[in-house]
Amino acid sequence: MLTLIGIGAYGLITGPRQDGQEAPPVAPETAVPTVPPTTAPRPEAPSIIPTRNAETFARRVATGLFTWDTTLGLYPLDYTAALVNVGDPSGIEQAGLASDIAGYLPTRDAWVQLRKYETSQRIDIDTVNIPVEWSEAIAQARPGQLPPGATAYTVTGTRHRDGVWDGAEQAMSEQVSFTIFMACPRGDDCYLLRLSQLNNPLM
Repeated sequence: MLTLIGIGAYGLITGPRQDGQEAPPVAPETAVPTVPPTTAPRPEAPSIIPTRNAETFARRVATGLFTWDTTLGLYPLDYTAALVNVGDPSGIEQAGLASDIAGYLPTRDAWVQLRKYETSQRIDIDTVNIPVEWSEAIAQARPGQLPPGATAYTVTGTRHRDGVWDGAEQAMSEQVSFTIFMACPRGDDCYLLRLSQLNNPLM
């Protein structure tokens, strides 16, 4: 490599040949056509399909929150963006929501390590229910504290994580539960407000 670099640098310094001999022209029929380098297309970022049905929206959010694959060329920020994009359109809860999501996804450094093991994750949803404690929260809320159509769904399910270790496929499963706080205004799409801590849902 040092030799090649030295030759290239020498050519740049000395410029064209000065010995009176010109390099033979390349015949048109033998010229090698230049092919522009191709750039691999960026993987398609995930998205949450909008809906006005509260339970359907909760299921889509839960699936988007737990479904990711380190081998696709995406990063945690891509999955976070998909959820923030269906967040509070006023932007009031955006920072809090992004912080909530970060508690569910690996950090970027952890993601890089998980990619070495071709790690992916998904969730099998068991139940999606409005928790009893939500009724108490509504009763205690001050007027105007909650947006129109505010509701909450507690999700239970099984998180599955797969990967490859020393050439052998590995898998692990874990029961999870969490609460999705959202709003479904009459005549408009539902949007995401906040998330509970993982395994610390409203009951």
